[in-house]
Amino acid sequence: MMKKMLSTALMAVTVSALALSGCAKKEETKPAASATPATSAAATASAAPSNNSGKDFKIGMVTDIGGVNDKSFNQSAWEGLKALEKQTGVKVKNLESKGDADYTPNLNQFVKDGYNLTWGIGFLMGDALKTVATQNPNAKLAIIDNVVEAPNVESVTFSEQEGSYLVGVVAGLTTKSNKIGFVGGIDIPVIKRFEAGFVAGVKAVNPNAKVQINYTGAFDKPDLGKAAAATIYNDGADVIFHAAGSTGNGVFNEAKDRAKNGKKVWVIGVDKDQSLEFGDEVTLTSMLKRVDTAVVRVSKDIIDNKFQGGKVVTLGLKDDGVGLPETSKKNVTPEILKKVDEFKAKIISGEIKVPEKP
Repeated sequence: MMKKMLSTALMAVTVSALALSGCAKKEETKPAASATPATSAAATASAAPSNNSGKDFKIGMVTDIGGVNDKSFNQSAWEGLKALEKQTGVKVKNLESKGDADYTPNLNQFVKDGYNLTWGIGFLMGDALKTVATQNPNAKLAIIDNVVEAPNVESVTFSEQEGSYLVGVVAGLTTKSNKIGFVGGIDIPVIKRFEAGFVAGVKAVNPNAKVQINYTGAFDKPDLGKAAAATIYNDGADVIFHAAGSTGNGVFNEAKDRAKNGKKVWVIGVDKDQSLEFGDEVTLTSMLKRVDTAVVRVSKDIIDNKFQGGKVVTLGLKDDGVGLPETSKKNVTPEILKKVDEFKAKIISGEIKVPEKP
């Protein structure tokens, strides 16, 4: 399957104004940007006045099992759609999945109700979305983090390993104990990319550091995340990166409990700038994954009659699809951020090829 990358110019327009065409497909190399990325599409769009161009359109979103308020992946996608609603007047709605059995009926509900576009958020929804797309060839669907080969589906994936490499650099240069942790959700290819990139980034700057890996097997169990974090911190780690959806909220809870007892440990967030939710006291940085930007881009294509069914788009560092938030400056030293920029430039230029698998 051929993956097509968004152009840097397209992503810049998406992030700054949401007035994008979505039709440009050939990517364009740009100079290395700072470790501090641009404002998210959702944040920018929320300030834009409605032009009502989407008032006759309906877009539905089916969440993965983490739920719409997971403070991570699903929430980012929903914030993108809500921003687009405010900017264009499009009607948006979400249905939450409590388990795998909900995927197909939730997707079918939007198709049955005549929605112009139906989103499936997450790798785990791939089979269900493929079934619904095949049974409803006239419906238009899109998916995040999986590739569904169908002429009426647009698939969006990310180079999570690239952004994770950069937060690995931060972790490797920040740790005082040379013990670092990674808490994953379900052991699937998407999360393995997070793990592989993170470990590679740590080792690039601190070969003496040890990274302890713990997969909880869930994206919606904060108690499991808290227990995993407790084990890793008890073993001497002072930095943990999580890629576990709302399970990762438990990692933050454990860090905050330790902070109350005078024990300084760090968490690296995922998908969103999680310092905004969990505070600067325990959040070292976050690995932004611009699900909101991707959802806005494809949804705007529907409104503009430019939907690209059958296409696969992959967003990486050069597209500002992944990266670090501006708030990193609060807890990450200027010297470390300078190193992050150096490695970012090498990844974008191709000098460094970040592994996708551990």
